[in-house]
Amino acid sequence: MAVPPGTDRSFDAFLRSLPDVLAAKDLRTIIAHVAGAAAARKGVVLLLGGHVVKVGLGPLVARWIERGIVTHVATNGAAAIHDFELAAYGGTSEDVESGLADGTFGMVEETGTDMNAAISAAARDGLGMGEGLSRALAERQALPGGTASILLAAHRHGVPVTVHAALGAEIIHQHPAADGAAIGATSLRDFRRLAGSLPTLDRGGAVLNWGSAVMMPEVFLKALTVARNLAGGRPADFLAADFDMIRHYRPRVNVVQRPTAAGGSGYQLTGHHEILLPLLIWGVLDALDRA
Repeated sequence: MAVPPGTDRSFDAFLRSLPDVLAAKDLRTIIAHVAGAAAARKGVVLLLGGHVVKVGLGPLVARWIERGIVTHVATNGAAAIHDFELAAYGGTSEDVESGLADGTFGMVEETGTDMNAAISAAARDGLGMGEGLSRALAERQALPGGTASILLAAHRHGVPVTVHAALGAEIIHQHPAADGAAIGATSLRDFRRLAGSLPTLDRGGAVLNWGSAVMMPEVFLKALTVARNLAGGRPADFLAADFDMIRHYRPRVNVVQRPTAAGGSGYQLTGHHEILLPLLIWGVLDALDRA
């Protein structure tokens, strides 16, 4: 049964007050597992969609990175764009409907110029897209939203960050500076870097898909089979959880069910990112502080 508020109004007391059934029970299980994985230095891999960044959760993800909880951040192109814009310019988003009517949607000069330049430089230097974009942010003189940047936090704390692009799906691909060869080369490197990180999930790690309905579940499934092919079947026996506003086929099958079919555990929690994910992030931080 749920417990009414008492004299202890801490976050831990709030979590313990929730009824031990259904999603509340699953949330507490995931919190305990991720905190345990972090304490045991197991892999904790984040798969991020754009809306998670757009609603302002970057500072919370950055805190997980700073605390050493996250071992790899993998994003789709939209998440990288929102993160880069927030860090470099202090804002993101636009009115798609009105911009589409007159052909100005996605035609902003700064984002296309700066991000494509960073991607092209990364290709020349043999880097992945995540490395190139995070390096470009680190080298900027002014960062109005630097504290909100997942890319920058990963760069500063040595956490691998990979960006998995779909050509034609991102606004920066509309820009004249977009170089398909550079986008493809850097994103392919990042796919291989993600596959190289996944064996750290073995026996107790966690992979968390936050708000990506198609791209990251598909990328994860292919990276997982590469990892298992090259690492003798590892990783196995890990936790996989999907957090999104509605339930989709690919996150359920490609992240939660198939990868854990031979061992491990899978969960789906459904709710608004700006409410559900802070509960998870705060819960893990609180659990580690109390350990």
